[in-house]
Parts: sequence; C-alpha cells; structure tokens
Amino acid sequence: MSIDSGRIASPERKTASPHILIVDDEPDIIELLELTIARMGMDVSSAKCVRDAKQLLQSRQFQLCLTDMRLPDGEGLELVKYIAQHCADLPVAVITAHGTTENAVAALKAGAFDYLPKPVSLKQLRDLVKSALSLPPVPSEPVSHVQQRALLGESEPMRQLRATIDKLSRSQAPVYISGESGSGKELAARMIHERSARHKQPFVAVNCGAIPENLMESEFFGYKKGAFTGADKDHDGFFLAANGGTLFLDEVADLPLTMQVKLLRVIQEKQVRRIGETHEKSVDVRIISATHKKLSQCVETGQFRQDLYYRLNVIELNMPALREMREDIPLIAQAILAKLCREAGRSACILKNDALAMLMDYDYPGNVRELENILERTLALCFDSEIGKDELQLPHKANMVQETSFTMTMHSSDLGVNLPLQDYLDRLEKDSIVKALNENRYNRTKAAKTLGITVRSLRYRMERLGLNEQV
Repeated sequence: MSIDSGRIASPERKTASPHILIVDDEPDIIELLELTIARMGMDVSSAKCVRDAKQLLQSRQFQLCLTDMRLPDGEGLELVKYIAQHCADLPVAVITAHGTTENAVAALKAGAFDYLPKPVSLKQLRDLVKSALSLPPVPSEPVSHVQQRALLGESEPMRQLRATIDKLSRSQAPVYISGESGSGKELAARMIHERSARHKQPFVAVNCGAIPENLMESEFFGYKKGAFTGADKDHDGFFLAANGGTLFLDEVADLPLTMQVKLLRVIQEKQVRRIGETHEKSVDVRIISATHKKLSQCVETGQFRQDLYYRLNVIELNMPALREMREDIPLIAQAILAKLCREAGRSACILKNDALAMLMDYDYPGNVRELENILERTLALCFDSEIGKDELQLPHKANMVQETSFTMTMHSSDLGVNLPLQDYLDRLEKDSIVKALNENRYNRTKAAKTLGITVRSLRYRMERLGLNEQV
C-alpha cells in the first residue's frame, strides 16, 4: 500500500484544523494541492488510488475530499458514490481534465459537491475549499416539515422531494426545477440555498418573463452611471447582486434568444461586464432555474438554445403536483388557513370534514397557489370559525359569484347608480381577468390569449389591480 500522509498535526491542532483528503496519482498535482491547502492552515492526507482512499476514509474523519477522475485502480466516480453512501456529510470535489465536462456532470449527479478543471487554478481551489467548509452540518435526524418552511406533507412524493433537496443543497451543481404553475418551485430553490454553503450570501430571485426585453441586459448585468440616458447612478444587476450566493431564474423559458446567448457566455466565463464599462468583473453564483413549460420541448422547437439548456439542466428537480399527494391536502390546507387567519387578524378557523373531503377530491390545476386562493376567497365570504362544504369557494362556485357580481355591476349602472368611471372600468377589467384565469385553469399564458393581450400586459394589469396576492 502506498499512502503519503503530509503534515499530520498534533491531536490538539487536529481537532481545530480541517482535515482534507487528496486522491491523485500525479506527484506534481499532490504537491501543488498540499502546499496550497497547508498554507490555508489545514491538515492534509493523500492517497494514490481508490483502495487507499477508502482505507483512509474508514480510519479517520475528513472535512473535504479532492479526487482525480482517473486513478490507477478505478474511476474517481466510484469514490464519489462510495462517499455518498458511507460518508454523507463529507463533501467531495472531483478534478477533471480539460474537455471532459461530461465526467464532471456525471460526478455532480452522483453527489459531488463541485469540480475543478485542469490545469488547477489556485484561486478556484481556495474558493472551493472555503465554500465546502462552509456547508451546514447534516442534521442527525430528518428535518421535519415544520422546519422545511412551507413544503408540508408526509406523502411519499413529498418525502422524496425533501430528501432530494437535502442532497442538492450539498452540491454546487446548477439545478433546473420543473413542475406545474403553483407547485412551489421558488420555495424549493430557496430551501436549496438556505441549506447550502452559500446560505450566508444573497439569494436573488428573477422572474425572466416580467422583464421587458429592452431592459434585460441592464437588469442582468448592470450599468455604469452615464452609460445611457437615465443611468443616473451605478447599478450592479442581478449577477453582481447575487455574487457569492444563488441566482434563481424563474420562467427561464421566457428569455429571448438574444439574451440566452449573453447568459450562456456569463455562465461559461464567470465574468460580467456592466454596460458602459470596458473591463469585466468576476462573478461566482450558483444558478437555479425553473419554468412551468417543458424546456426540452422549447429546445426542440428552437425557442431555447440547446447549449444553454445543458448548462442549466445539470440536475433536474421535479415538483410533484398537488393532486399527486392528496393525503397531504388536509395538512397543507389547515396550515394555509391558519396563516391567512393570522394575517387577517381574526381568530383561528378550522375546516370541517365535509369541506376537507371536497378539497381532497379537487384536481388543483393551479396547485398549492390555487388552494391558497380558494381558502382566501372562502375566508373573505365566511365569518364562522368552522368552514363546511357549503361555505367552501371552489372554482365552479367562484365562477358563479364572479358572474353574479359582473351582472350586478352592469345592472347597477343601468339603474343610474353613480360610480367613478375609473372604478367602474377597473371592476370590469378585474372581473374579466379573474374569469379568464378560472376558465384557463390558472394558466396565465392561456388567460392572456383569451383576453387578447400579451402575458406581460396581463402581469402588469394584475399587479395594478392587486390580483397577484389573490391569484
């Protein structure tokens, strides 16, 4: 057996200093990594093959493992899988040769924290080590759904989702979150960030579909004061604002192709140049993206660049629809109801069994967002402490209420009841939007088409009319 153990400290120092394991069969690489890590005040052990590395892992504790992908007796990927199975709290990073990105992606999917390309950059190495050592400890017991913010439920899909989020939080890999509208994609992204090594750094959420195309470059990359008319001060943009943390790109499929090209370059180069500046700034962000659309279909139809798709979709997280975990609906509904009551300043309400049965029988095309909308409408019309099926405002009932309201508004006008013109027009517009959303199962794209307006226009009108909080 050939094991090189360097700079093993005294027991007192050993407990205070992180211990790093290097696995590589190239003496020059080992020496470079050892010197760099030792200068950071850490202890180092090294192994030259998979077998020796496993023996070291069994004999002592490490805080980080750096392994080459090609070793004399196997692949570094084998070691990644071994560590994921036997040392779940140990982050492992792989060192990859130039042009072998597919190996790095395979390692990330197998549970690697991150990867370092050859030739190894000392700055990237130091940043990686610091980031890995910043990871929160793995909890000794499973995290309860109360601690998991609002991802409530004990069904099998929800348990698997929380377990996957825990795993992804201990990686630096880009994550693509797929799922229907209202299924909690942004919440999942926030959970990944909050349990990651970047948890003390910013989390910046961006709705790509809500930014006008002519403002995208300045909003994403920033600008210098005086770069154009109206640029009265320096502006960093989303990438620089998220530096060191996580950038969440929601509705990423809505990015125009010209912006996709620029986004791809920033992700590849890790450099951003603000409008009006001649030099670039380094950025270190983890990208988490999401959309309710089928991104692979957008690639096939030419709406989304394939190279950007592969950059973003290193690991996919699929959010289950609410109808796939019906047994969780009572728990989720009661939690939402309690929150709504607190926000409204009213005493707590409960749902009767017949109301819960109706909620469990509904399919929720708008998922949890729609469930919250149903309960909010119910509370607005019911003042009892117990809510039964007759009080429950399910969509077919809501349609009846909205149509009645619309008829009453028109009738009042016919009878000569005075209403300010703008209030009257706002009421008509609001009723029309809510009706279109209900008819199109809360799909904003289809609702906009029904109304004969663009999605951006619909979003603007919903914001102006205060509908975003209700729908």
